[in-house]
This record gives sequence, C-alpha cells and structure tokens, in this order.
Amino acid sequence: MSTKVQLKDCGRISYKDAWELQTRLFGRSNDLKIFNRSHKDQAQPIANYLLFCEHNHVYTLGKSGHEENLLVQSDVLAEQGIEFFHTNRGGDITYHGPGQITGYPILDLEQFFTDVHKYMRYLEDVIILTCAHYGVEAGRCPGQTGVWVDYDKGARARKICALGVHMGRWITMHGFGFNINSDLQKFDLIVPCGIVDKGVTSLAAETGREIDMQEVKEVIARNFAEVFSADLVEFREEELPAAP
Repeated sequence: MSTKVQLKDCGRISYKDAWELQTRLFGRSNDLKIFNRSHKDQAQPIANYLLFCEHNHVYTLGKSGHEENLLVQSDVLAEQGIEFFHTNRGGDITYHGPGQITGYPILDLEQFFTDVHKYMRYLEDVIILTCAHYGVEAGRCPGQTGVWVDYDKGARARKICALGVHMGRWITMHGFGFNINSDLQKFDLIVPCGIVDKGVTSLAAETGREIDMQEVKEVIARNFAEVFSADLVEFREEELPAAP
C-alpha cells in the first residue's frame, strides 16, 4: 500500500524562505503527533511532503560541523553574494546554489518505517537510481554518507549528492543536495562535509553536457515514489488542517 506524499516544486527560492517553509511543515506535523498521542479519539492525519528547491548561493553548517571548514572570511562571502547559515541538520558544511536540486522530505517515518539508517540509505538509493538514468554509475563510499562517483577508488571518489537530516518524533526535515549543473568552484571555498581527501562532482560534469533540471526532478520524483512506496500528489497548502 502506498503512502501519500505531497510534492511541491519551490523553484528558485532563498534558503531562508525554504527554511521557514520546512520549519512550518515540520512543526505542524510534530504538533499533530503530540495532539494525536493524547487525543486518540480525535486523531488527525499527519501529511508527508517532498519539497524541491533551487537555492541562491549559500553555505550551510550542520550542528556537528566546524566553522574552520569555511575557508574564507565573511567579507569574501559578501563580495561573491554567498549567504551563510547555521542549521540543525546533521553533518558539516556544504554548498547549495543554482544548478543544484535540494530535496527536503518532511515525512512521518512512523507511516513508513522507524529506522534512521534505512531512511538515509533510501535517500541515497533514490539518487543512485537517478544517476543511473543518466548513465552515471554512482554508489556509496565506505564510511561516508551521500552518493559518490568512483565510490570504490579511494581519493578519486567524488561526491555528487550530500545528505544531512534532522528528526524529531520520527518526523524528518532537511535532506539532500544533488549537484546537477552546479558551479563546482563554489566548493573550493569550503571543506565540503569536512572531508579533505575527496572531491565533488555534478551530473553535468560526469555526462559532459548541461542537464535539464525539470527532467531531473521528474526522475527523482519517480524514483522516490518507487523506493519509498509513495504516492506523490500535488502539494495544496490551502488544505493544511487548522491546528488542534
């Protein structure tokens, strides 16, 4: 049986605006879960969401990250029009920007499975399948999260998709940053994910051509539906129920 997930393509959106949308949906789901646990006879359904975003240039630092992995001062960021945010996701520092698809699943894992490790592997599977659609062999790099090209070749491994999530009461937020037509030079100003001995890449770099972003979103959506046994439906914010 498929679980419904509302899909919203936010298009080009600032990190701040996407963060606020994520936080509102995440908070709403958590509030409902608290309410439902104490009012079983009045329980309300908890919706699941998948947001696709393409951010303006921004570096984000996870709660376990180290600021020294940002290799430039704030004045350099200002000159290049790059924002910087501390976040509550796992992981270290990463880059989001034009040409990258950032996916934010806001799921109630109690409707899927209550296993954080399995959730992370499923997200990786979605991206691995998407890379395969474009003829790019990608996989997991031993001891690392995310999706990699040349994943079994040591220092030659290149990360094509970074993962970082936050979870509360089995509700997820944050997710993945999948490099499609990304400006990879932006990664030169950081130590991506705190990993010093491996590089980064993009779908365009691996295929030698610019990739249609909308097409990739459609492929990701199909693979997400398959991997998570989900029924993707249109996001309708006006249908969000009122707070209990």
